[in-house]
Amino acid sequence: MDYNLVLEEEFDALCLDARGDDVSTSRIKYPAKLHARKVVRELDVDDGLIYLPGLPEIPLEDSDQPRLFRQRRYFFYITGANFEDCAATYEIRHDRLTLWIPYVEPRQVLWFGSKPSAAECKRQYDVDEVRYTTQLSKFLRSFAASPSPPTTYILHANQAPDLGHGSQSHLRVDDSLLLPAMDRARVVKSAYEVAMVRRANDISSAAHRKVAERILSLKNEREIEAIIQAVCTANGTRSQAYPIIAGSGANGSTLHYGSNNSSLKGKQCVVIDAGCEWNCYASDITRTLPLSGSWAPRAAAIHAIVQRMQDECIARVRPGKMWYEIHLHAASVGLEGLLKLGILKGSREEVARAGTVAAFFPHGLGHHVGLEVHDVSGTLPLAVAKGHGAQLEFGKRAMVTPSVLADMARMSLSQGVVSIEERKRQRLQPNMIVTVEPGLYFCREYLEGYFRDDPAHAHLINWDLLEDYYDVGGVRIEDCILVTDDGNENLTAAPKGDELLDVINKGSR
Repeated sequence: MDYNLVLEEEFDALCLDARGDDVSTSRIKYPAKLHARKVVRELDVDDGLIYLPGLPEIPLEDSDQPRLFRQRRYFFYITGANFEDCAATYEIRHDRLTLWIPYVEPRQVLWFGSKPSAAECKRQYDVDEVRYTTQLSKFLRSFAASPSPPTTYILHANQAPDLGHGSQSHLRVDDSLLLPAMDRARVVKSAYEVAMVRRANDISSAAHRKVAERILSLKNEREIEAIIQAVCTANGTRSQAYPIIAGSGANGSTLHYGSNNSSLKGKQCVVIDAGCEWNCYASDITRTLPLSGSWAPRAAAIHAIVQRMQDECIARVRPGKMWYEIHLHAASVGLEGLLKLGILKGSREEVARAGTVAAFFPHGLGHHVGLEVHDVSGTLPLAVAKGHGAQLEFGKRAMVTPSVLADMARMSLSQGVVSIEERKRQRLQPNMIVTVEPGLYFCREYLEGYFRDDPAHAHLINWDLLEDYYDVGGVRIEDCILVTDDGNENLTAAPKGDELLDVINKGSR
């Protein structure tokens, strides 16, 4: 089986001038200095030291084997170094970024191979200096020994730098300002970062296409997972941005289903949520596939609603737009579709006022994507649901209950709920990358456990008709969307809609 990815155009991430925000034809390094300067702008200070430790090698408990290494994302953001036992310092006044790397002895090379040398790191990353961590304590003591040492900024109190055994020097440490500053810097991507996410989407899209080509011959969910992993590995990345979800039938109604071991026999459709990482940058793609080559009538009806939800919401992604308003539009489309099918009943106004559609669309519309699949959102939430103590974080999948949805709707009608400044900072900006991932789910345990006996919602759901939809499980469609200067660009090329059906049926010939 051929798992190789053939791109129409050669990937050009390494032909970006990421030291600025423009694209050029010059070969570049990882834009560490650009990112460090963005952080300092958000810190809004003119002196001090940023100190970030990378992740050390950590053994498994009661074992001589190491844990699978995953670099600390904040450290990677201002270095690009993706190996163990490193550190970074950035001297703000002097605009000096230093990467500190471990010295590797020859006998370690024999057993485990070599890490990049100082010279190799200098070539790969846009840093001013590469030094060995054996010299780091001496550097920090020298910094602390100055007559009036400026503040050292760290992410967390437990990441304070070690000045060495017996040192009498002390650093003035702040652990409150750096994390929010880095979050604000990370939320808008550099040109290099956009290229990384684009590449991850290309590979993941190819993996989804390969599954679609073979889906009619597959017998078990684990075969779907295996194909996703094989395509990604064959195209240069072994890392998934999150555990693969391949939920068929009722399993598709579990948002983060992960067992991936059920038979596909007798199921109407399968939800496949899978995205790889490229150079630590994530992708996030979901497709729902029919398992017979064509949609069963009820699954087709639900898929059509979700596809309309996604299409119309993607069209609304543009600079200046507030995310919760796009979410409300998705909920409105879902409400209208479920009313037409008879699953929801009553007047549109009554169902909307109760927020009952959230029983079937119970999560946030999307999130930022970058160094995390649910990437940082800056320092402000998507929306604040007043009166219920609920808060939706833009960068994470959030539980949207009917009361939260109703609060969001009331907020859209009232200009006085949040401050002008808060509204301004919640708006989409160019070079943000967000997912648009509406879904409708028929989870029997959730629906009957929370809504069947709830007087606010029970009479608005046609429970007899709902029995016919439990076998559908769930439908979700998800793409990664880049906010551009004048609208958006869909970074995800995985087939969907009519193209998806063509791929499925041509693959079976």
